[in-house]
Amino acid sequence: MRHNKKFNHLGRTTSHRKAMLSNMASSLIQHKRIATTLAKAKALQVYVEPLLTKSKEDTTHSRRMVFSHLQNKEMVTELFQNVSVKIASRPGGYTRILRTGFRLGDNAEMCIIELVDYNENMLKEKAAKKAARTRRAGSAKKAEVAAPVAAAPVEAPVAPAVTEEAPAAE
Repeated sequence: MRHNKKFNHLGRTTSHRKAMLSNMASSLIQHKRIATTLAKAKALQVYVEPLLTKSKEDTTHSRRMVFSHLQNKEMVTELFQNVSVKIASRPGGYTRILRTGFRLGDNAEMCIIELVDYNENMLKEKAAKKAARTRRAGSAKKAEVAAPVAAAPVEAPVAPAVTEEAPAAE
């Protein structure tokens, strides 16, 4: 019976799929963000999240377990020295998938998978939202009144396009 044996095979053999996920996990740890198809990103998320959880505890056993999946000494070192420090306080959900549209050639849905604690832009937005929420209601209204209204952008005049007429056929 096939009870609870359902996951995406990604159109590959077992060895090819394991090698591909290992390489993608190493790239994600190295670059902190990679672009891929949505199906591969979801499979990678299931593959890499337990490795990130194991990296929180720096023991010989956990290093060997992670190495058995990644097969890359440099990425294991990077994971345990740099990445695990940033994710130490996070209870889970170490990766984020951002959909980016569809690929032109085969219309596959593309996305970016990234480590959550390494996206500086989203961390700044989160800090700004948190700071905005801590204000009292009265001071927020005063800040709106005190802020000058931005002037509307002025459009530059557009030069008329010069059209050339083709010589008349004789």
